[in-house]
Amino acid sequence: MNYQTAHPSHSRSDLQDAVSKVPAVTLGFWIVKIAATTLGETGGDWVTMSLKLGYLIGCAIFAVIFLVLVAAQVRAKHFHPVLYWATIVGTTTLGTTIADFADRTMGLGYPGGVALIATLLAVSLGTWYWSERTVSVESITTPKVEWFYWVTILFSQTLGTALGDWSADKDLGGLGLGFEYAALIFGAGLAIVAALYFWTRISRTALFWAAFVLTRPLGATLGDLLDKPASQGGLHLSRLYASAVLLIFMAICVRMIPQRPAAKGAPA
Repeated sequence: MNYQTAHPSHSRSDLQDAVSKVPAVTLGFWIVKIAATTLGETGGDWVTMSLKLGYLIGCAIFAVIFLVLVAAQVRAKHFHPVLYWATIVGTTTLGTTIADFADRTMGLGYPGGVALIATLLAVSLGTWYWSERTVSVESITTPKVEWFYWVTILFSQTLGTALGDWSADKDLGGLGLGFEYAALIFGAGLAIVAALYFWTRISRTALFWAAFVLTRPLGATLGDLLDKPASQGGLHLSRLYASAVLLIFMAICVRMIPQRPAAKGAPA
């Protein structure tokens, strides 16, 4: 599936240079994305919980990693799959720690955390749209818009984490659905988005961002299913071990699944 639309105010040569840094949005894209979001959950929890560094220090560590990776992505001249997906993982780990910091350290609880992060995502998208008159992936033709893109991705990952925790957990105002049921719900949400893509004319850009948000809570609940204690409905795997397995799986996917730049001049 390709959810991208071109920005009419930029030249075709500029557009081609820009989209070459963004992967085509295919089924393979979503497989790697879900693996990356699951890795972000286990990896973020390993640093903040298993290493006992706490959410504030975890946020600081992952914020530095995020900024370095985004700067490298913005400076790159062409699409580099490893760099792109490393940056995605950077957003998922930072998103995990930011969501946990808001929910727990700041004492907002899951409903408050979801409300705060949803507001930040809306502000990010609104500012991007106000500046460029589009939030399409194919509008990425300048470093400024690339930063809009990555900040929006960060907030979408953070919101997805908060939604996943709110749905699965029973503490902090959570709905207590459990990891398995929460994963099924978000998986069903993705199926609905896919159906809307194939059988309706709803904006492909809107569907892209909806799917991007929904893959994060799916990954978050899958990650929690792997590493949470059995008493909380998890498999109680080591967070480090689970992260290593997910990293290897993701590396294999990036290697084996065709990774090509987004198509030029894709339809709306």
